[in-house]
Amino acid sequence: MHEATISPKTSFYDYIVIGGGAAGIPIATTLSAKYNVLLLERGGSPYGNPNITDVRNFGSYLLDTSPESPSQRFISEGVVNSRARVLGGGTCINAGFYSRGEPKFSEDARLMDANLVDESYKWTEKVMVFEPIVQKWQSTLRTALVETGVTPDNGFSYDHIIGTKVGGTLFDANGTRHTAADLLQYANPKRLLVLLYATVHKIKFKTQGRSRPLAYGVVFADSLGYKHIAYLKGGRKDEIILSAGALGSPQLLMLSGIGPKEQLDALNIKVVLQQPFIGKGMADNPMNSIFIPSPVAVEPSIVQVVGITRFGSYVEESGGFNFIFANLSSYQGFSPQMGGFIFEKINGPLSMGELKINNLNPTDNPSVTFNYFKEPEDLQKCVNGIKTILNAVESKAFSNYKYANMTIKDILDLNMKLPVNLRTHANTSSSLEQYCKDTVRTIWHYHGGCRIGEVVDDEYKVFGVDAFRVIDGSTIINSPGTNPQASVLMLGRYMGVTILGQRIANDKSQ
Repeated sequence: MHEATISPKTSFYDYIVIGGGAAGIPIATTLSAKYNVLLLERGGSPYGNPNITDVRNFGSYLLDTSPESPSQRFISEGVVNSRARVLGGGTCINAGFYSRGEPKFSEDARLMDANLVDESYKWTEKVMVFEPIVQKWQSTLRTALVETGVTPDNGFSYDHIIGTKVGGTLFDANGTRHTAADLLQYANPKRLLVLLYATVHKIKFKTQGRSRPLAYGVVFADSLGYKHIAYLKGGRKDEIILSAGALGSPQLLMLSGIGPKEQLDALNIKVVLQQPFIGKGMADNPMNSIFIPSPVAVEPSIVQVVGITRFGSYVEESGGFNFIFANLSSYQGFSPQMGGFIFEKINGPLSMGELKINNLNPTDNPSVTFNYFKEPEDLQKCVNGIKTILNAVESKAFSNYKYANMTIKDILDLNMKLPVNLRTHANTSSSLEQYCKDTVRTIWHYHGGCRIGEVVDDEYKVFGVDAFRVIDGSTIINSPGTNPQASVLMLGRYMGVTILGQRIANDKSQ
């Protein structure tokens, strides 16, 4: 790893990977076994930053809005969200919960080799995933979910299975986070160069005398603002791989001249290829949480137990700390340490929106809408999820963690007063449907913008373009499992192995 300031003005590689996150690192690491690879990351290193590495500091970076923060805030429809700006991507700033995607995800993602899917998950799990130590709060919720019908109790498992289970975690027994950056230990250090604080401004395409644009280089700026150009060497199988995430990948495509013509024309961007589907199909899984004040202290914990229902809502938990990072006065006299959050995420979702670029600056956020609960099916899943939470709170198993004199209405009214988003809403909700709409938050699982079958083909090659792929969460149709990070890590490794195998076979045949 080096800061981008050490890079020469021009350089040449077999592969250039844009984005050092959950997909980009496995891809670059895998390809480095045989070929020279440049990995460009716009943020810094996660190592030596206790806000990232220490579980006790989880979420502190979400309040840091400085340009140096590993988390870049953006707002959609009043809901505050964030995107990673650090080597390791979202694995550095999330709650660390690890669970494989359901088999349908592999189908949707066109990953047909089941053995390679399994091997790719295990490749990640050996380095950065652990079985958590389940404490009393989590154990109680687990029992309560089973008691209320989220069955069977599946114990500890990485697999996505209907019922209640304990999933994996990126935090080891000492509370130290292990991120996708740890996967670099698999790399060939003689063939992989990782540049930090390298902000890509544009992907360069050759069009003259060609029926299809050919990707051949990347323009990026270092932390001092100096521009550099990295070129492909020109081999028949050389490629640029874009893995900048659900916001970064469609944004960079448009800044490079590939996207909806009306958006490119509005900013006087020369059209390389008109692609109307870029930026479309943007989705974010809504999260609705309920803080449960407790008469007994709750040990600090982040997500470890999950209830996977049959109706498409996933119930998860966090206990003993300020999970929504609200002002303590908002808790109406209750301490976050004397209580816990139970929240639900709907799968899918069916509701979708659109991403648009506002200017030519790649460091600025694009504007994005997700249209939370636009589709009635999404709203109904939320209602059913909230009912499941309330049933668990009322169960016998949960009795020690609930004030006997607090009714369900009291709990919901308390939560209506917590500042969950920037929307204006009443102090009480007239129905659970309204509660879902009023208290919607993000669970940071947004996806889409370069969806497979619309922007990329079954091998993640961009339609109509040569030597160019997009491989990351922007290609996802439905967010997999209870948390997508395992599947995105797997996707990066799977496609890295696939590309490597195809090129080695091609080289041998020459």
